[in-house]
Amino acid sequence: MFKALADPVRLRIASIVACCPAGEICMGDIAAEFNVSGPTVSHHLRKLREAGLLVSERRATEVYYRLTPERLGAAFGELTLLGIAKGDGRS
Repeated sequence: MFKALADPVRLRIASIVACCPAGEICMGDIAAEFNVSGPTVSHHLRKLREAGLLVSERRATEVYYRLTPERLGAAFGELTLLGIAKGDGRS
């Protein structure tokens, strides 16, 4: 999961999806935010899906993506534990 988010393009994709008021966004709108090819964006979306961070749903000719809250919650929990284990003391 963290490996998937370590890539700047994937982190930006996750941020775009997270900030979408509807809670989901279509692949075309995501691709419009980048200066890379459609297949490159599809590759990054696939990696995020494989990591369990995004789920997709095909509707007619478009694919819509939304975040997986459970998986993100687990990621934040792990980060919090890492901070505690290092004696960070911050919440």
